[in-house]
Amino acid sequence: MKIRVLLVDDEQEYAGALAQRLEARNLLVKTAASGLEALTQLDDVDVVVLDMVMPGQDGIATLQEIKQRKPLVEVILLTGHGTLESAVKALELGAFYYLMKPAEMRELLENVAGAFKRKAEHEGRIRQAAIKRLLMLAEQE
Repeated sequence: MKIRVLLVDDEQEYAGALAQRLEARNLLVKTAASGLEALTQLDDVDVVVLDMVMPGQDGIATLQEIKQRKPLVEVILLTGHGTLESAVKALELGAFYYLMKPAEMRELLENVAGAFKRKAEHEGRIRQAAIKRLLMLAEQE
């Protein structure tokens, strides 16, 4: 199963080059040029790689919206304008990881894989809970 990644960055040349590099490593990649555009593309996404500083809605606001709409989707912040405060805030809001641009491809891929694994584990626990609930209901009948 291929990991489905949404890459969100207003620097379209950078986003395009990074998308090609990720696709070359067997990931399925969609791109969005803004936080608002990203929010329209969350279906069928496992991991969002999200720029922190963008015109309009910034990375923190976009992260909050993603987590409200799709809590199981994991988000990795990737920024060239990071601060300790913004990193802490992002992690408190549910980001999986916070990377500085330019991130090494190995480090980015490791974090995408880790984020995908965490999402899959959460989904597995939810399925198990649903099965247990169904079994309990069946026993009550």
